[in-house]
Amino acid sequence: MRLLHTSDWHVGRTFHGTDLLAEQEAVLDHLAAVVVDEAVDVVLVAGDVYDRAVPSAEAVRVAGGALSRIRDAGAQLVITSGNHDSAARLGAFADFAARGGLHLRTTVAAIDRPVVLDDEHGPVAVYGIPYLEPEPARHALGVPEARGHTGVLTEAMRRIGADLASRPGRTRSVVLAHAFVTGAAPSESERTIAVGGVEQVPASVFNGVDYVALGHLHRPQRVTEHLRYAGSPLAYSFSETARKSVWLVDLDADGLAEVRRRELPVPRRLATVTGPLEHLLRAPEYDDVVDCYLSVTLTDRVRPVDAMRRLRERFPYAVHLDWRPETGAETVLRYAEAVRGRSDIEIASSFLTDCRGAPPTEREHALLATALEAAGKADPGERDRE
Repeated sequence: MRLLHTSDWHVGRTFHGTDLLAEQEAVLDHLAAVVVDEAVDVVLVAGDVYDRAVPSAEAVRVAGGALSRIRDAGAQLVITSGNHDSAARLGAFADFAARGGLHLRTTVAAIDRPVVLDDEHGPVAVYGIPYLEPEPARHALGVPEARGHTGVLTEAMRRIGADLASRPGRTRSVVLAHAFVTGAAPSESERTIAVGGVEQVPASVFNGVDYVALGHLHRPQRVTEHLRYAGSPLAYSFSETARKSVWLVDLDADGLAEVRRRELPVPRRLATVTGPLEHLLRAPEYDDVVDCYLSVTLTDRVRPVDAMRRLRERFPYAVHLDWRPETGAETVLRYAEAVRGRSDIEIASSFLTDCRGAPPTEREHALLATALEAAGKADPGERDRE
């Protein structure tokens, strides 16, 4: 049996305010092509199908279209819910959907009720562990003494192990889970699931099954041979520099036979550039990033006016702008040292210079002096009220 492991679609997510639905639709359509090219039997989606609990109508259309095309390509689907999804909404009509080959595992009650699929070697039991918020999950699981993500996932895996042990013969097993496993590397685009400061769970929690398809972290990565993150199909932060991919997982008669990485297309590349505004607007070496989603750091000594509008004249997909003036070595002073022996107007002028990289003009200096004089003449009680 061949499985395709994916996760964290986050359909409906924006990138620094830019709509990504067209890019999401393009890369999810490619999954259907992979199903055909690689003769995939089952597609696994390990949580965060949507980016929010109540997705927009357009997000539902894009996700629904992708699921339909994957099914039409010949694969069944097993999906579990992530921390961004509404488990109840995602799991609506689960029994009805299963008749068409879409298997939704979004409830605590269904954790030990696998989707059982067969190949020439016998049955494969696919279990789905939805994202478990520790506090409500420990009561729903009947283990009020359980603590944190480790506690509730340990109980979930105990239930899976008990069900697996009751099945005849050599039933191979796959688990979908949405969690942060110790040793894996996060990026800047995941929403924290920390509870009481502890969000990570040890990999040993998932021992005893042939393959664990993890979701939540957006970098594709291998924790152990049988425990992997597929990552998100698109980059959702500039920290995600690794090429996006899915895992192709082959099971034979003895269990896990092989795992291969298949890279996904990049609808629009990400890039970062740094330098003075006028240089970025004119230098030919930046021609190759004109069509990228761009993060720009300006180093002008004085903050340029209307910088983003000017940047987008050359870089229409500039989405993030920062300003870090090149001021040389910086000296960190304590407040008392910074103000010692200086007048109010000198302190205010220095503050303005530090904030924008240029001293106040003569007109600004006069306005500061007028404001400070007015503040000094104000009644102390009036100042307190203000």
